[in-house]
Amino acid sequence: MIYSQPELPYANNALEPAISERTVEFHYGKHEKAYIDNLNRLVAGTRFDDEDLEEVIRHSDGALFNNASQAWNHIFYFFTFSPDGGGEPKGKLREAIDRDFGSFEEFKKVFVDAGVGLFGSGWVWLSTDADGKLFITQGRNAENPISQGLKPLLTFDVWEHAYYLDYQNRRQAALEALWNIIDWKVVEGRYED
Repeated sequence: MIYSQPELPYANNALEPAISERTVEFHYGKHEKAYIDNLNRLVAGTRFDDEDLEEVIRHSDGALFNNASQAWNHIFYFFTFSPDGGGEPKGKLREAIDRDFGSFEEFKKVFVDAGVGLFGSGWVWLSTDADGKLFITQGRNAENPISQGLKPLLTFDVWEHAYYLDYQNRRQAALEALWNIIDWKVVEGRYED
């Protein structure tokens, strides 16, 4: 199977000022492309050759896992955003956030704190288990909740390449800006699936 990089559903400058055109061009256009290219090279001829990306993430390790997971993570990340995003979640997801975190404001605080507090590079995730309980987890490097049996709903990238061009070392400011571009309909749909 040949994995391909999907085209973004918005222009490279559409997420400004939260994420600049230059960052999208480097981060998704070049960095993500390298993960896809490496994944295709590494998976060829292996037992994972015809598997979907989530199966590769669940059962591989080493360089194959790193490139498969990073390819998936970046697509998941960028396809959570919209130039018309922001606001607050609704419906069952909002009910679950209020139940498990007390309020949307408290959820945002805990989520950003988890991203700021991750030493080094990685991801901060909002995921759900089979019972609908929500979890915020940190993932070092390419770690992904899929390999822990959880279903990812939302992620913020805390690798420096995700924010350094726009925010330098101000990770918290970068993460807080992302609330303005989240497409909550996408995240709600992931929760209700």
